[in-house]
Amino acid sequence: MRIHVTSVLVDDQEQALRFYTGKLGFVTKNDIPISDTDRWLTVVSPQDPDGVELLLEPDGHPAAKPWKEALVNDGIPYTQFLVDDVRAEFERLRGLGVRFVQEPADMGPVTTAVLDDTCGNLIQIVQMHQ
Repeated sequence: MRIHVTSVLVDDQEQALRFYTGKLGFVTKNDIPISDTDRWLTVVSPQDPDGVELLLEPDGHPAAKPWKEALVNDGIPYTQFLVDDVRAEFERLRGLGVRFVQEPADMGPVTTAVLDDTCGNLIQIVQMHQ
């Protein structure tokens, strides 16, 4: 068994696509209409185009928005992405206008930073130390 698709709930799929591709650097894998308003919209890492897909999933379920708001209010990231160098990625993304709610912080075997994805989520970037 392997993870094939995981999701992040977004309040605007088009805005999410622009952010996740234009700022974070993912590439579109699937963009398939599933209703008049929603799409099966996935992105992948350009370094692993056949790897795990991230579904930019509409947050239309009544429980989604209150849950997301509670996570953001408590400063809890929705998910995390692995990067080679958190500090370099922080500077690159900040230069693109990405808002961070936590600057790079060393936490033992990892360095982390937390950004706002503009679609209702906090996302943590993490660097593992060897």
